[in-house]
Amino acid sequence: MKFGIHLIQQNIAIAECRRLWRWADGAGFDWFDVSDHFYESPMTEKQGAYLECLACLTALACDTERMRIGTIVLAMDYRHPAVLANALAAIDHLSDGRLEVGLGAGWNRQEYNAYGIPFAPIGRRLDVLEEGLQVIQLLFTQQRADFAGQYFQLQDALCEPKPLQAHVPIWIGGNGERRTLRLIAQHADGWNSPYVTAEEWRRLSAVLDRHCEAVGRDPSQIRRDVNLSFHLAAGEAQRARAEAHFAEVFGAAGDAFRTRGAVTGIPSEAIAQLTPYAEAGVERINIALRPPLDWQALAAWSTEVMPTFQD
Repeated sequence: MKFGIHLIQQNIAIAECRRLWRWADGAGFDWFDVSDHFYESPMTEKQGAYLECLACLTALACDTERMRIGTIVLAMDYRHPAVLANALAAIDHLSDGRLEVGLGAGWNRQEYNAYGIPFAPIGRRLDVLEEGLQVIQLLFTQQRADFAGQYFQLQDALCEPKPLQAHVPIWIGGNGERRTLRLIAQHADGWNSPYVTAEEWRRLSAVLDRHCEAVGRDPSQIRRDVNLSFHLAAGEAQRARAEAHFAEVFGAAGDAFRTRGAVTGIPSEAIAQLTPYAEAGVERINIALRPPLDWQALAAWSTEVMPTFQD
């Protein structure tokens, strides 16, 4: 398996973000992404500071050299896809061609309401996602693009310069069996599954395979990873601190979440937790980090846990 970091850049200074991704670039991680929100995770409702995604992604592109970088789910409702395509093309140049673009339908009603963005039913949000994804792909690949959709229209539209890569990989995040996984089969290069057990991931992966077969796509063309919330303790002496962080993040939902998609305990326990994912065929584990960062735990993860599974 490969390993990545999904940074939820809330309640953190930009200097520490830059320290983190520079460290990860030399610590064996293959992937680093930043999250697309404006408000702190609604699991805590603290409404703390949140660093904007595309600005952080630009710094990430400039500060690193080796890792693939990008997003897991840019919410399509937050930016017009043509504007987004131009920003992402520039970031691909800044990264020397290491960008991968993750897209999603959006879910945080609090942000929509605060900014006056209509929060449509999930079916409509998925329709917007599908159109926006096509707009981005057209602008990345066509000299001039035309598109006549219900939500977005292009007329002789330019996106110059094109991305440095001949093909920028597109990911879609989510576990919806009927629409999301079908969209992935039709349009995406990768599937990100957030916070599921290995057993559930295996089942959903089989659903994705069936969608691929229905649209005439080779399932092996789609890369597949999973996000796990990170609450590792470097050792027994740090277990109480890691447990306190877990409780602060998830509150009353902690008991349910512990059995779904979280890394807890000390390194030997984390290895046991990851083994079923490796056996299920997960290609990459992304640890989801909510500050404050535990640098001892991160060091233990990179030196004691990751080497057990890396080729």
